[in-house]
Amino acid sequence: MSGLGRWSLWIGLGLVVVAVLSSVLSLIPVAVIAGALGGIALTMAVVDAIYNALGRAELRRRADKVKREREQGR
Repeated sequence: MSGLGRWSLWIGLGLVVVAVLSSVLSLIPVAVIAGALGGIALTMAVVDAIYNALGRAELRRRADKVKREREQGR
């Protein structure tokens, strides 16, 4: 996960906590806004994690392909 993904994850979790606490305190407008922003931040973190995982998988596939080609060439 990149720095932006980690940042988004922690900000998103913090905003979700604020949303829950606000709803407990009956501050519904604050809870809705914080929940929406927290959801967006958590979504950004998940997308970043998936993007990085797919990139690492592609690198592994390329390395395996090169390894097979070298073994067949010998």
